[in-house]
Amino acid sequence: MLWGTAGTAGLLAAGVNPVSLAAARLVAGGLVLAAATGPALWRLPRRGSLVAAAVAVAAYQLCFFAAIGRTGVAVGTVVAIGSGPIFTGLLSWLLEGERPSRRWAGATAAAVAGCAVLTGGGGQVRADGVLFALAGGLLYAFYAVTAARVIGAGAPSDRVMGAMFGGAAAVMLPVLLWTGTSWLAEPRGLLTALYLGCVTTALAYILYGRGLRTTPVATAATLSLAEPAVAALLGVTVLGERLTPLAAGGLALLGASLVAVALPEGARALPEGARGAARRR
Repeated sequence: MLWGTAGTAGLLAAGVNPVSLAAARLVAGGLVLAAATGPALWRLPRRGSLVAAAVAVAAYQLCFFAAIGRTGVAVGTVVAIGSGPIFTGLLSWLLEGERPSRRWAGATAAAVAGCAVLTGGGGQVRADGVLFALAGGLLYAFYAVTAARVIGAGAPSDRVMGAMFGGAAAVMLPVLLWTGTSWLAEPRGLLTALYLGCVTTALAYILYGRGLRTTPVATAATLSLAEPAVAALLGVTVLGERLTPLAAGGLALLGASLVAVALPEGARALPEGARGAARRR
């Protein structure tokens, strides 16, 4: 839900180069995470994987903006965000042997379809833009699965996120300096960067990491599709936008799919009395 507020918050910095805004978000968020959690990379297991994951966090941002610059916001967003859970499920299966359930596969497919309908299909579809978006989805899957594996090995989730995003901040700092920082001298620009960094990055990924302690990473990745749903609802309630009946249907499908993914396996198959008995046991 916090990720879904980023687009609305970004409107405060209208006219800012989006790559510069994304770089500032990662730099601010990564520094806050590193300072709050004490990354201590050398004390964590699978340090090489975490370094690669930090690079992937930064590269995801660049691939995402390359995608929307070539094939439009709608198509680029749907492909990048929609492919992320699919790649995550496949990587988790290949690396951990966690075969996704049929319910997860069906609900994820429905959620991606709902996301596609909600965000619309406008824009020119270009092969290079779609490839950048798919690369972004794969990068997201890589760093999500890597984080889950390190956390599963016993590392504190907060410290894992601090190491990953602290490293990503170091990678993105030259990008921020290259794209220009003069907009950060304006109160609106600075406020936007701080909100995006502290809330939609640092706080959001602290919560995400803690969720990975008990939630399969493929399920967590699908639940992240709540982002476009929250963004759409904020557009209606805060920005005065209107949803077409088709977009509203996509939002409803997306919401129902997320509920289906969030339910524990087997919970729906038990009668209410049996659920109570199971809880008592």
